[in-house]
Amino acid sequence: MPHIASRYLAEGPRVGIRPFGYEDGAEFIARALESKDLHQPWLFPPTTDAAYAGYAGRLIEDRSKAGFLVCEKDAGEHDGAIAGFININNIVEGGFQCGALGYGAFAHAAGRGLMREAMGLVVDHAFGPMRLHRLEINVQPGNAASIALARGAGFRLEGFSPKMIYIDGAWRDHERWAITAEMR
Repeated sequence: MPHIASRYLAEGPRVGIRPFGYEDGAEFIARALESKDLHQPWLFPPTTDAAYAGYAGRLIEDRSKAGFLVCEKDAGEHDGAIAGFININNIVEGGFQCGALGYGAFAHAAGRGLMREAMGLVVDHAFGPMRLHRLEINVQPGNAASIALARGAGFRLEGFSPKMIYIDGAWRDHERWAITAEMR
């Protein structure tokens, strides 16, 4: 029997991760619109065709970014459905070999453990084929779900940065979480 290549870069029992594509816009936008109450005030993913095209374009074309769609596997008629996303931003090579993660689950997938499984796949991919050494997550202190995901994936709390990132019209405080290849 011939080997059929997987559509995923990495797979776990319930999810696979794959790169963003321009053709994913309609589904991504629909999921983002369904998930506004879950995401805000922490996260503002694109909700229009133009915004998605710009967002996906940066993740596809900019070497300092890598975007991964989290897709459900073996979900019957929903097989391959986008459950969330995990992006590695600000990738720095050379002596740093690091990147900063941003992520979000979509409402239909929240609380099901899919993002935890996907986070492990992304971290393994970052420390494996991407040859990164360190990943960081910056989380607003009140975002309990995001902190739980970081902690559950083995990231350690490294500090607190007041007014670190401009989100939704204001500079927001963030906790800094990190993991290195040696911690895996």
